[in-house]
Amino acid sequence: MSTCTKWVDQLVITCVDWANQVDHKCTSWADEGSKKCSQWADEGSNKCSQWADEGSKKCTAWEKCHWYTPWNCIAGFFCKAYYWVAKWVCKAYYWVAKWVCKAYYWVAKWVCKAYYWVAKWVCKAYAWIVKAVCVVFSWALKLVCVAWDTLRCALRKLLQGILSLTRAKERRAAPKIEHVFVLMFENRSFDHMFGFSGITGVDVDGNPAVFNEGFDPMVNKNVDPTTGTDVPVSEGAEFFLKGVDKDPGHEFENTLTSLAGAGATYSPVPGGYPAINNSGFIENYQAAHTPARIMKCFSESNLPILNRLAREFAICDHWFSSLPGPTWPNRFFALAASSGGLDDSPSTLDIVGATTVNGYRFENGNIFDLLDDYCIDWKIFEGDEFPVSFALAGMNLNALQGRFKDFEDFATEVNKPDFSDQFIFIEPKYGAHGFDVTGPGDFACGNSMHPLDDVRRGELLVKHVYETIRNSPHWEKSMLLVMFDEHGGFYDHVAPKSAVPPGDLINTDYVKNHFQFDQLGVRVPALVISPYTPKNVIDNTEYDHTSMLATVERLFGMRNLTNRDKHANDLLHLLPLSTPRSDAPTSLPDVDHSQPPLSCEADDETLDMLLYTRSELRMAREKGVYKERKVSEIEMSPAQRGFLQVALLKVLMQLPSPDRQAWIEDYKVAQTGIDAAVFMTEAKLMLRHAIDLKKLTREGQQQAPAAGGTDTQDDRSKDRDDD
Repeated sequence: MSTCTKWVDQLVITCVDWANQVDHKCTSWADEGSKKCSQWADEGSNKCSQWADEGSKKCTAWEKCHWYTPWNCIAGFFCKAYYWVAKWVCKAYYWVAKWVCKAYYWVAKWVCKAYYWVAKWVCKAYAWIVKAVCVVFSWALKLVCVAWDTLRCALRKLLQGILSLTRAKERRAAPKIEHVFVLMFENRSFDHMFGFSGITGVDVDGNPAVFNEGFDPMVNKNVDPTTGTDVPVSEGAEFFLKGVDKDPGHEFENTLTSLAGAGATYSPVPGGYPAINNSGFIENYQAAHTPARIMKCFSESNLPILNRLAREFAICDHWFSSLPGPTWPNRFFALAASSGGLDDSPSTLDIVGATTVNGYRFENGNIFDLLDDYCIDWKIFEGDEFPVSFALAGMNLNALQGRFKDFEDFATEVNKPDFSDQFIFIEPKYGAHGFDVTGPGDFACGNSMHPLDDVRRGELLVKHVYETIRNSPHWEKSMLLVMFDEHGGFYDHVAPKSAVPPGDLINTDYVKNHFQFDQLGVRVPALVISPYTPKNVIDNTEYDHTSMLATVERLFGMRNLTNRDKHANDLLHLLPLSTPRSDAPTSLPDVDHSQPPLSCEADDETLDMLLYTRSELRMAREKGVYKERKVSEIEMSPAQRGFLQVALLKVLMQLPSPDRQAWIEDYKVAQTGIDAAVFMTEAKLMLRHAIDLKKLTREGQQQAPAAGGTDTQDDRSKDRDDD
């Protein structure tokens, strides 16, 4: 989708939103006016009755015949008769006057209502006409865009073809690679995943290569500050920490402690990032149940799928996260070669306010914008409703163009003979997003390899992705990169080096620690898989996440985004073969079943389950207690705020303008993990089943404001105060 087409789509969205707002205001104004008509007429009619009743009472005046005696009975009789007739004539007058008065107000009411009814539909018709004109006008603009893009892209692809042939001769890059697949997992360090794999192999030229140099269980240690004893790196990592231990901290401050030790501080000027010795991983994790667990690593038999791929293709043992911090800024570096100044998880009010509706915007855009500029097709396969990439600015427009697909469609799409997407980004399922059997917000029961989640679920995702590509018609033109966004708090023995700052504009709203982005983060695993990659390659080249961008940019002849990807090493030297390998396995082994899997009720989130969960969470919030825990003590994790924002952006794309504000306001006041759980559950109901419970609750309050069971912001604030 070109910039021209995006501009037209944004114009249509803005125009339609404006028309919808006018339509909504017309209806609200007319309904309010009609109510005032009824109120005014009812008040007038009541006054008619009151005036007539009071007048009718005054018609009786018997005391004027008080002179009546037996001696003048005839005169008295006529006196009484006169007043009796006068009374009923008077009463009849007031009775007729009352109904004439009431009739006036009744007619006036319906004339008034008719005025508002006609005015409403005239106003709504105007909004509809504007909307129709806007849509029809956009069709004409789209034709211009299509014509321009056809010519522009034809010339661009001709130039790309010439340049790709030149680069192939100069750099031995495989020109036959047409599809780059990227599968990015969460929160595992290199030693944690591959430290005990014992891989031996060669470099890309066939020379013997050293794997994971310097890894030695007798040397690689951390001190347990609670006992003062050395804790060496060792095997025996848990498949999942949910129900076993706490989630290791991996925010900016956590990583600072892990890399530089207890008491380390960061100051951009003077000094910069302190000296790194990888000594504080246990110090960072000592508040957990078992600090030594952070030093545990998987054996080769624990991860048979990843280890088989590492031996069959290439493993990069010097791939570092792009900054010493958490998931969100690292993923942004992988997609934009920058985080725009975001150096921690997006949890502050400034970040919320700056990105609530528009998403994260970077000076030079992101990889998807770049691909559009160069007329290169791309697609994102999402493992659940809330992919991190959707937080990027403009992704709502891309979603409307069909650029996001459910991962369930992955095999079907890739096996199409005419599959044309050249860059494919795969996001895993990040978990239950806010609730499970023990509490909200731990993101277990996905396949992202989050520490609390079962790592074997992620291995199954790798198996599915690889086998789908390997057995598709496009294998011989494909490359698969498996990577991890950051270390997740787990130990690694290699000290990361300095980095090239992106050099783009910093959004001050994103800044928390004033990090200068001149330091790489902890080392993470990365596998390069392609029929043009020799078997059992160990690559010691230094990379970070922007190396993926550099690879795609140079492969497809695109410009760089920032100084970081401009200077990053690419992966093209790992594709030296002139003909595709025929010995690549068509299937991979099964996962390790030596231990029971993580039990996940969230695997089957039916409509009834979502409704029940929402009800349970709201009741817990009202009572202030959730599963014997005080609601006020169930904190919203920093990463949870980011996924909450993705949920908001997804929902806003589905709603007309008048209904959006309630979601935005509810998002802004969410404070606890329970608030987040309710929000995410309601978002799933909206996205999956088109059920807007916020709207239904709001309409219910308007119709029956005294009814119980509503969930207003004031009630929620009161609940929190009571806690």
